Amino acid sequence: MDNQDAYRDQDVTALVAGALGGDALAWAEIVRRHTPAVLARVRQFRLSPDQAEDVAQTVWLNLVEHLDRLREPQALPGWVATTARHECIRVTNAGRRTTPVDPQGGRLDGATDGELDQDLLRAEREQALRDGLAELPAHQRDLLLLLSVDPPLSYTEISERLGIPVGSIGPTRGRGLAKLRQTAAIKNYVAATAAGGGHDVLALG
Repeated sequence: MDNQDAYRDQDVTALVAGALGGDALAWAEIVRRHTPAVLARVRQFRLSPDQAEDVAQTVWLNLVEHLDRLREPQALPGWVATTARHECIRVTNAGRRTTPVDPQGGRLDGATDGELDQDLLRAEREQALRDGLAELPAHQRDLLLLLSVDPPLSYTEISERLGIPVGSIGPTRGRGLAKLRQTAAIKNYVAATAAGGGHDVLALG
């Protein structure tokens, strides 16, 4: 049994505690265990690969940002599924919506201030994710991106594309997420969100 297998039987409370303590294998197991819930939502909404990647990135970035604020670790599976569903609805609606610009006032017709604020926050979050990924070593960044595509690639396909052993994919993913959490881009984004009174998306229970 390899090191990752030892985490398969741990409950979510232990995994969250381990991930918060910097245990990359605990991070890997959290993502492995909850990825099917994200992919199930993506398939339910029949999203394109680009839309699916958007959903996955947003879900995992939220988790990276706010795991330390989770009040009840047992609520994590439900949060992942609910957040994935909300993100699927968001990208589906965004794909259908057209917002013409008023040439006189320069305002987006039909867009409320609240919608504009949400779009701005989402753009800032996605930019933080891109910047954080750019700080990672190439092998970790490439792996995280391949793991977020839909339809999902098998570990064998990922192994062939990246030239790495199948058994190293889980640990590398865990280390990549742990390192992403510690990048300057993500730390700065989290600090700015906290200073601005940002909504705690993991304040559950």
